[in-house]
Parts: sequence; C-alpha cells; structure tokens
Amino acid sequence: MFRTHAHRTMDMTQGRLLTQVLLFALPIMLSGILQLLFNAADTIVVGRFSGNEALAAVGSVGSLNNMIISLFIGLSVGANVLVARYTGAGNNRAVSETVHTAVLLALVGGALLSVAGIALAHPLLTLMGSPEDVIDLAVLYVRIIFIGMPVQMLYNFCAAVLRAVGDTKRPLYFLTVAGVINVVLNLVFVIVFHMSVAGVALATIISQAVSACLITRSLMHMDGPTKLHLNRLRIHSGKLREIIRIGLPAGIQSSVFSLSNVVIQSSVNSFGAVVIAGNAAAANVGNFVYQAMNTFQQAITCFAGQNVGARKPHRIIRAMHVCMFWAVSFGLVLGVLSCVFGGTLLTLYSTDPAVIAAGMERMLIVCGPYFLCGMMDVMTGVLRGIGYSMLPMIVSILGACVFRIVWVWTIFEAVPTIECLMFSYPVSWALTFAVLVVIFAVIWKKRFAPQFTQEELARR
Repeated sequence: MFRTHAHRTMDMTQGRLLTQVLLFALPIMLSGILQLLFNAADTIVVGRFSGNEALAAVGSVGSLNNMIISLFIGLSVGANVLVARYTGAGNNRAVSETVHTAVLLALVGGALLSVAGIALAHPLLTLMGSPEDVIDLAVLYVRIIFIGMPVQMLYNFCAAVLRAVGDTKRPLYFLTVAGVINVVLNLVFVIVFHMSVAGVALATIISQAVSACLITRSLMHMDGPTKLHLNRLRIHSGKLREIIRIGLPAGIQSSVFSLSNVVIQSSVNSFGAVVIAGNAAAANVGNFVYQAMNTFQQAITCFAGQNVGARKPHRIIRAMHVCMFWAVSFGLVLGVLSCVFGGTLLTLYSTDPAVIAAGMERMLIVCGPYFLCGMMDVMTGVLRGIGYSMLPMIVSILGACVFRIVWVWTIFEAVPTIECLMFSYPVSWALTFAVLVVIFAVIWKKRFAPQFTQEELARR
C-alpha cells in the first residue's frame, strides 16, 4: 500500500474477509482489554486498599467522564473514516491533510476538555446525586483525570489514523508499555504513599502521556502519506468539515449515550455506597465483554471506509456479515462466562458480600444479552463507514438513550428496584438494532445495490 511499512498496514479491499477481519480486530481487542485491565487495576487497588467510599468514587464517575469526552472521541471516528476512504482511493495528499488536521484538532480539543472537566466536575456530580461520603473523592479523581485530556485525545486520534490503514498492532504495544507503568504507579501511589483516588488518577494520566508520546513518535517515523510532520500541523478547512460531518454525530451519540448512563447512575446512587460499589465493579467486568464486541464496530467502519474509496460495495456487505458473526460470537461466549464466574470475578474488586451480591444483580441482567449491543454497534459502524453518521446518531439517541431516560422516569418510578433499572439496557439494544437494520437496508437498496448489480454483471 505504501512504499515502506507495508507489513504494518492492511489492504482491506481484497483478501479473505473471515480471517482478515479477525486479524485486523484482534490487536484492537487486546488493546482495549489491556486498557480495561489497567483501568480495572485503578478500581481494584482503591477497593482493596482504600475502602468502599474510594471504590464508589472511582466507579461512579465513569459515565460522567465519558459524557464529557465522547464528543471529541467521536471526531476521531471522522478522521478514521476519512483516512480509510482516501487510502482506498489512493489519494495520498488527502490522507496527509487529514492526518495533520486530526492531530492538531486532538491537541486543541484536549485542552478545551481539561478546562471543562475541571470546572464542571463538582456541579455535575452534585446534580447526579453523589452521596456526601463519596462526592469529594469523586471530584478530586475527575479533576486530576481531566488534566491529562490533551494526551488522551492525542493517543485516540493517532490510533484512529493507524487503524484506518490497517495497523492495529503498534497501538497494542504502546498500551502494553503504558499499562504496566499504570499498574506499578497505582501500587506505589496508593499502597506506599497512601494517595487513594488521587494516586490512581495520577498514575492514569502519566501512563496516558507515555502512550501518547509513543504513538505520536510512530507516526512521525512512518513513510507514505500518514507520516506526521510537526511543522505541517494545521487545520485544513475542507478536511475539518468532513471530520466534523462524520465524527460529530458519532460524538453526540456517544455523549447522549453517556448522558442516559448518567441518569441511570443517578438512580443507582439512590441505593447507597454499597450498591454503587457493586454496580461499578460489575460494570468493569461487563466492559470486557463490550470491548470484545465493539472491536468489530471499529473493524467494519474501517473496512467499509476503504471499500467505499475503492468502489467495491460488494465487500462492504460481506464485511458487515463477517463482523456481525464475530461480534455475536464473542458477545455470547464472554457474556455467559461472565455470568457463570461473576461471583469470583467480583471478589477481585471487593470482599464485601453485600457489594458482590449487588454486582451480581447487574451482571445477570446486562451481561447475558450483551450480544444485542454488539449487533447494534456493528450496524452503527457500517453506516458510519459508508458516510452516514447522522442517521445512526438519531436512531441511537431515540432508541437507546431517550428510551432509557423514559424508562427511568416511568417504569423504574413504578418499580424502583435495581433489577428493573438494569433491564432498560437489553431492551434498548434490541429496539435500536431493529431500526438500524431497516435503515441500512433502505440506504443499501438506493445507493449501493445498483452499483453492486452492475459489477456482478460485468464479472459475468
């Protein structure tokens, strides 16, 4: 594909898709799982050595953090789709302009997020109803985490560029190095220096800075159009508009998803610190299942993007089927295993029987049918990859976000139990998936089916 480093990239416009998708996805999956392991280390260390309040503080802010940062993370999806499309089309100049625009956007966006996160931490956590014995620790954790937003954004945008050209291995290597640093610093800061939540937050941003430096250096040493030149960093207005057009809906969708989770977290907070801690621990375990499935959303976005550029629509539909197969397979197997071994896994986070019991309530309801979320995400990914980012945003906001909020205000209000609250997740996934399938079928029939038919006739 490029003159050098070709062994690190992947031409997604040709080859056997069943194995090609898996080879592309596995390093992303391992990267995500490693990242979750290192994040889980934060939760485990504070839960074991700083008590339930510290565990609740770290665990209860995840949805808030995601709500604030998701907008800019979504923009990295726009950069990913553009780089993949221009790579498939062989437009090297457009690839280079997109890379330099994306990197500068990451740095500016990260700085803005730092200011917003530090300023809004206390009022938002108060609005969420964080208990008095948790809120001060939670605010401290959020503010330290957001100091590191520029390096976190830089890593995510650079990783999106590498994924777009099929290089999924180096982000894995960089996360491994950074993650080991994170775990070591967690233990030192919390156990040796007794820094509690401040220690795990500080360890996180230091390790993120390491991964950002490593991945930026890798782009600077690449050959071909993805090579990063620091003296060429600038915003190319045309590429920025396209990144925003594709990425902003994805970011808004993720932010609103997180907003619905904030509403649910606020309801969880009403049950007290023990339930908050159990829910946080179970959510950490469930995140491993989600990460395995979400890998195939990222895969189909890249495969669809390159094949749109190469004008090979037949590979888009085949790649979608392959990604759906793998997402459901991983979701079913890992979801069932997490339910079967949930009690043992939750003891890693806390030895309090009440916390473990609260965590199992979430595990059994959410993790079992988690494959529905994987199916929904693959449909979202293929629509983004072919350039339709607004429609999945609208459908997902209505089906998975507004629906959950209405559920909290109506059904949960009538049946105020943690089980009723958790059931909002699988029901919303199934509804959203069904609507996305219909939308994709309509778009495919109008835009791609005629071209597909012409290519089939030409081959015959």
